[in-house]
Amino acid sequence: MIGFYDYTVILTYLSLLSSTTGIVVALSDRAHPYIGCFFLLLSGLCDAFDGKVARTKKVRSPAEKAFGIQIDSLSDLVAFGVLPTCIGTALIRTSPMLTAALADPASPHQLHIVRFLLHAVLVLYVLAAMIRLAYYNVTEEERQKTDPGARSHYLGLPVTSAALIFPLVLLLQYVTAADITVVYICAALLTGVLFLVPFRLKKPGLRGILIMVGIGAVEFMLMLIWRMSVR
Repeated sequence: MIGFYDYTVILTYLSLLSSTTGIVVALSDRAHPYIGCFFLLLSGLCDAFDGKVARTKKVRSPAEKAFGIQIDSLSDLVAFGVLPTCIGTALIRTSPMLTAALADPASPHQLHIVRFLLHAVLVLYVLAAMIRLAYYNVTEEERQKTDPGARSHYLGLPVTSAALIFPLVLLLQYVTAADITVVYICAALLTGVLFLVPFRLKKPGLRGILIMVGIGAVEFMLMLIWRMSVR
């Protein structure tokens, strides 16, 4: 059987399984964007520790290391690129404002253009995530030829930040009855731009990672409480 299956890649595999499940749930017939977001948070949790777990194995062949890098980026594209887009698509499908407006036979042609533009933003978001991941891989490979140590800064916003950004946007629905679909799409546009803007961002250490995991846990609990309260 081709591939590698030791403990160093398990979290990456779990992240992909989680994000794929989230995509299926978000795009199901009834569309469940908020449930899909739970899987986005779970993927973020797996990604937070997959690198540290992999580095605990001191003896890894070059093929094992290269394989881990490749599947990490591929998994990140699905989890933090495609899944947020599918959640956004589900929001557009279930948007009370858009659904009511488009169901009206007298609905103006401009509404269909607005819906098209919202979807276009989501498509461009995935493109930005792919470009950023590919660029990071290329520059990291070049950097490690002269500096094998860990990178101290990111250039641009890492795609994994999507695991905290989009659940936070969805939590706005917890405090307002207004339709947040357009807010979500605007957040996707801004996030996609920040993926590509070359500003320096300090890479978090273990303490920073634990803080982000804590924030994600709070988001998860708030979303769970809110979903249970609206049933």
